[in-house]
Amino acid sequence: MEMAEEDPKALNYIPEVILKKRKSSEAWALRKKEQFQHKHHKSIRKPEDFILEYRHKEVDLIRMERRLKRKVPHCNSSNALIVIRIQGKRDMHPKTRKVLYSLGLRKVFSAVFLKPSEGVMAKLQRVEPFVTYGYPNLKSIKDLIYKKGLARMDSRKVPLTDNNIIEQELGKFGIVCIEDIVHQICNVGPHFKEVVRFIWPFELNKPAEGLKGSKTLFKDGGDTGNREDLINELIDKMN
Repeated sequence: MEMAEEDPKALNYIPEVILKKRKSSEAWALRKKEQFQHKHHKSIRKPEDFILEYRHKEVDLIRMERRLKRKVPHCNSSNALIVIRIQGKRDMHPKTRKVLYSLGLRKVFSAVFLKPSEGVMAKLQRVEPFVTYGYPNLKSIKDLIYKKGLARMDSRKVPLTDNNIIEQELGKFGIVCIEDIVHQICNVGPHFKEVVRFIWPFELNKPAEGLKGSKTLFKDGGDTGNREDLINELIDKMN
């Protein structure tokens, strides 16, 4: 008795779109795995790394103490200063980091406006290998505030997109708009301190060119220290 031939079962058809999506997902998963393994490998530090880091910090402290013995540089301008942090992670001593933090420079490529004084210049001398500074012109001040200005409100960053925010916080000083803020900073006005406290430190971009990674003074061909009016060229590259 002949058995009836079984009908061949149809193959499951998987749309090409789904196959491509599956392949893409698998490739993404492999990339993430490789990135995780690479990151984990980089995070493993050898004992000699800690020894080298310790030595760097001790050298930084010794050099800071030497700079403190030098005469504090005289600030020969009544204009505002802008200070940009351009160096410093694991190679700085905690005392150096403390001074940078007191200036509001917690991150590399952060920037703040300061009123020139003997105390400010003394602090800049202490952290000289990690910062560069100079005298911003009206254009640089205005561009920074309009492009990267953030208000400090209850420890929160608030974009300076509404003059009502400015009036709410600084109106009692007669400052009601961005132009008033620019005027106070550019002329080191009577409410410069309140304005600077109101503005969050600027977070600048890493310049595509303009920095060599050198802790040598700018006047000696390096990156750090006083650039005077030439700071405006660097601001333009980092804004």
